[in-house]
Amino acid sequence: MTEALRTTPRHPTLITISVMLASLLYSIDWTIAAVALPHMQGTFSATQDQIGWIITSYIVASAISISTSGWLSTRFGRKRVFVYALSAFMVASVLCGAAESLAVEVLARIAQGMSGAFLIPLSHAVILDTYPPAEQGKAMALWGTGSVMGSFIGPTLGGYLTEHLSWPYIFYLNVPFGVLALPRINTFVPETERDPGKRLDLFGFLTLALGIGALQLMLDRGGRLDWFESPEIVIEAWLAVLGVYLFTMHSLTTRDPFLDPRLIMERNFSIGLAFVFLYGLLTVPPIVLMPPFLADLRGYPIDSIGLLQAPRGFGLLAAMIVGGRVTGRIDSRILIAFGLLCIAVSGWEMSTWNAEVGEWPVVWTNFVQGVGGGIILVPIQAIAFPGLAPHRRTEAAAVFNLVRSIGASMGVSAALTLFVRTASVSHAQLTEHVTRYRKILEFPASASGWDLATTEGLATIEREIDRQAAMIGYASDFQLLALAALAGLPLLLLLGRQREKVDPLDPPEAA
Repeated sequence: MTEALRTTPRHPTLITISVMLASLLYSIDWTIAAVALPHMQGTFSATQDQIGWIITSYIVASAISISTSGWLSTRFGRKRVFVYALSAFMVASVLCGAAESLAVEVLARIAQGMSGAFLIPLSHAVILDTYPPAEQGKAMALWGTGSVMGSFIGPTLGGYLTEHLSWPYIFYLNVPFGVLALPRINTFVPETERDPGKRLDLFGFLTLALGIGALQLMLDRGGRLDWFESPEIVIEAWLAVLGVYLFTMHSLTTRDPFLDPRLIMERNFSIGLAFVFLYGLLTVPPIVLMPPFLADLRGYPIDSIGLLQAPRGFGLLAAMIVGGRVTGRIDSRILIAFGLLCIAVSGWEMSTWNAEVGEWPVVWTNFVQGVGGGIILVPIQAIAFPGLAPHRRTEAAAVFNLVRSIGASMGVSAALTLFVRTASVSHAQLTEHVTRYRKILEFPASASGWDLATTEGLATIEREIDRQAAMIGYASDFQLLALAALAGLPLLLLLGRQREKVDPLDPPEAA
């Protein structure tokens, strides 16, 4: 182990704040563009399917690039890669705001995703190397507020900027934050040892990029294209399987693979990957589902929707602070079980809502979900990383965040697919019961607005059926969220009590 990695860097607080700002930018850009899509669609005269590429291109580019952060850090040095990545992210953000056509916007978003993908794993690894093991729980809790809270801040901030200024400002916002973080990273973050002879396993990278890119495209577009009824989705599924198979076989047989498969041999790291996959699966779908639920069914404006989702962020922040303090004192299994139960309870309560649900149930269930997600994240990292050698942490952090991203994509795709199918089936079933013989249509209050003999009455009934069918679809998603959280509890049986251990990947030191 090198002397650079043994020594605790100076100014750990400034390092933490700097990398937290950088990771906050990347996580905000995951969701901030979603609320501005209708305005961008009008600017670019794009169809619904075309405008979706603004989100898809960012996700796919990020997923492909994130896996290279380990090799780039070893080859050129972690701080150098960090500084260049943040600089490129800021330039790409300006290009996103200045784009005058959809093609330019998509290219700029690809550049933004490719550069921003490095910010999370690199900042993750910097934090792990900045603090000794005894203090890593608190440090990861603080850093996690930046890497995760952007997902909650994004919709609120994007709504205000889009409504009161214009959509380009959601991208221009990255520049001042980047300017704050960049000189501090360059000044305070220590450089790691470089290996100029480190070669890129090109075949491994290309096959992994093929598998991840095809999988992300399939997950993102499957719901809109009716999944395997579409030839495009079938092709993407085969490409994903082919890419993953070739990458796996190549990694097991080559001497210097792109991602070392021996990482998976570390038991706690593998279990940590399973839990962080579940974390992405459970925590991101509600963020995607709540804005349209509050807008379409409850009729709230964009800025009010952001305020109603704020309790999730407060719950997350409070839970991560508490989690950072108690991780190591309380068994990680207890903390994770508590978090999963919080997500399950809130999801089950949300599944009982109707289309007239009030503000208080929305507030407290969002808060409890934030608590559940926040209390889980710190012990997951405490499980996954302590057994790894410092020189493996950047590569491990890249894999860790890649798995979380895939879990989030799968969760969102599953939730949207279930919503569309359930709402469609419910719409058909409800329509069957609309006849002139229904007693409710005989009441004066109903008959005045729901008159089957007039076009206006039929339109009113159709709108109400749409609302109720959508509510059934949302309730099914919330119920699935609760059941998936409960299904994660048996994974805790795989965990034992944490104890100090030597990483088998860490070469023995000379006496």
